[in-house]
Amino acid sequence: MSIQHNPGTLPSQGVNVFVRKIAVAAASRPAVEITQQGESLSIQTSTSVRTTHVSFTVGQPFNEDTVDGRPCTSTPRWETDSKISCEQTLQKGEGPKTAWTREVTNDGELILTMSAGDVVCTRVYQRE
Repeated sequence: MSIQHNPGTLPSQGVNVFVRKIAVAAASRPAVEITQQGESLSIQTSTSVRTTHVSFTVGQPFNEDTVDGRPCTSTPRWETDSKISCEQTLQKGEGPKTAWTREVTNDGELILTMSAGDVVCTRVYQRE
């Protein structure tokens, strides 16, 4: 797995330095499992600190939390046959505009791109 600018998205979302250090350490080797049935996807991400799970149907808004735990409404859509993008809208309060994309490449890599305002983080996962 490779990470580009991962710590950068957290300060731009207002996450304090202590939580950022824990998040970066915990996320250094996550296990990601994605299952798909038609337009419905389920993504489970497990680290040594926590496990998150999100299920959604492409094209339909759903509720999830931003990386720093703020509730939001997300709307996923297909960009290509192998790439999903999702814009997040906070349910309460203010903060930077956040979004993510997930793309599976022909060689089996999963590319996760997260953005918060002008800050972008890209993670590349290798299939084990």
